[in-house]
Amino acid sequence: MAEKTEVALDRAQVKKAVQALQAFLKTKATGDSLFLDETQQISLLFTLWKVPKRAQTIRIPLPHGQRTDTDEVCLFTRDEPKMTSEQTQRFYKKLLEEKGVKNISEIIPYKVLKTEYKPYEAKRRLLGNFDLFLSDARIRRLLPSHIGKHFYQRKKEPLSVNLQSKHLARDIQRVIQGTSMKVTNKGCCCMARVAHSGMTADEVTENIQAAVQTIAAKLRTKGPVMKLIHIKSQTSVALPIYTSDLSDLTELEKKRTPKDKGATPKKRDKAKKNKEDKKQTDTPAEGKEEAAKEDEEEEEEIPQLVPIETPSKKPKLEPSKKKQLEKAPKPAAGKKGKQAQNKPTKKTGKTDSKVKRKVPKVK
Repeated sequence: MAEKTEVALDRAQVKKAVQALQAFLKTKATGDSLFLDETQQISLLFTLWKVPKRAQTIRIPLPHGQRTDTDEVCLFTRDEPKMTSEQTQRFYKKLLEEKGVKNISEIIPYKVLKTEYKPYEAKRRLLGNFDLFLSDARIRRLLPSHIGKHFYQRKKEPLSVNLQSKHLARDIQRVIQGTSMKVTNKGCCCMARVAHSGMTADEVTENIQAAVQTIAAKLRTKGPVMKLIHIKSQTSVALPIYTSDLSDLTELEKKRTPKDKGATPKKRDKAKKNKEDKKQTDTPAEGKEEAAKEDEEEEEEIPQLVPIETPSKKPKLEPSKKKQLEKAPKPAAGKKGKQAQNKPTKKTGKTDSKVKRKVPKVK
């Protein structure tokens, strides 16, 4: 598996691209005298063969530090029990000095972050004052609700550090001088910061080689991964340093299913019919077993909904019961009809008696 994930980079080609990029940055710096002392970031742009199914964050250790000494680093710590915020700051400053950590410029306890940096303007000011944010691993899950969305939009979310580790200086140095890359499941391109313009060409090439190999090994995708790799700065054009072979494309086409190719249901039905015809023509038992396995795999990949069949007898029985209930009270209705027929006879009798009363008597 390790041989498949490795990416064969041409070191000479990478170095030529780095030298060309550094020459471009020097010419641009001489034009603007104000920005002579500032360094620009050098990043790698990766184009993948497939869109990843899951998002992930890859941490990349680098042989040469990609941050300058002027970068400001902030550390968020937890609130120590039975201590005020000032006492916790002093406690962690002493701890870092004892362990030999000198890169952190400010320490902010969790309670101070909740109270003093609650307004929107304070959060934006905090974001602009520091280049990197670290957080104690014990409070890492509590920070997103307090720091705001701008930290994530500008890719400055805090990186977790274990402040209880025995090798604290080594761990913090790896996090600060290393880099990380976010792989999303919304596209096939991703970028990672690898170096700065103040480094030599050899140091940049070594960082590029280390970053490419670690990313290729940690990506959660099967088969060929890298399609294109470019190197660029904030203001330059992307220079290609790696292009994959056509053999990777043929391997991917073999592994692709009809669903991945965008086949319509009619085409899938035709493919199934062709496979059934092949089954009938194939006489050996091994061919039949392989065809059966292929059918099972297709059924697992493309599940189909089967309609539930309702029994045909139940709907016929229900109306018959209703008819029986309706027929039962008919005899009572017949009696009422007879009574109704008898009533008008009585009325006729009454009318006759009235008529007889009106007739005068004959003497």
